[in-house]
Amino acid sequence: MTAPHRLDDRGQTLPLYIWLTGILLFAALAFFVFAQAASARNGAQSAADAAALAAAQDSRTELMTRLQDAIGHDDHWLDWLNGSQFEGTGATAAAERLANDNDATVPGGAVPTTVNGYPGYRVAIETRYTVGKSIIPGTETQHARAVATAVIQPRCAFARNADPKKPLQLNCGGQLVNIDPSHFQSGDLPDASVLFSVHLAE
Repeated sequence: MTAPHRLDDRGQTLPLYIWLTGILLFAALAFFVFAQAASARNGAQSAADAAALAAAQDSRTELMTRLQDAIGHDDHWLDWLNGSQFEGTGATAAAERLANDNDATVPGGAVPTTVNGYPGYRVAIETRYTVGKSIIPGTETQHARAVATAVIQPRCAFARNADPKKPLQLNCGGQLVNIDPSHFQSGDLPDASVLFSVHLAE
């Protein structure tokens, strides 16, 4: 009488085992989907960060060029040091190049913005690749998106009563920069990173 009872217990355990195995398999597949999505999001955010920084760095380069042209010729050249005079004509192209390197696009271009009083760019990107096929319908056509903002922060201070026509000294984050407008040459300016820092907005 006991042997048939043990066989009956085994028969009841088998469906439970299959059911639990199915749940574990589904959980593993779901975890894989979330991992795919997380990887796509991380890639998109890295692309957005790089594109925003590229836009701001391009504008910083343009700003430096215009500053060099202004010193000694424009009595308002000190205004360029606050970072608000740049036009950023190549910002979108720079952002697109970096996005392309990361297999992404910049549908709306580099959008000028201001963060805490500092000029910068907001860049929204979309990856060319998708999340990929999974158990969740539609992921094979879903592209990752991300947004980043980079700012150009002036680093130089000078006396409020400074005469733009006379020699003066700038304190750029602890580094002293001497400029004589009447004898200025482009090599008198330090690297752009000394005058303006470029970083992602928090």
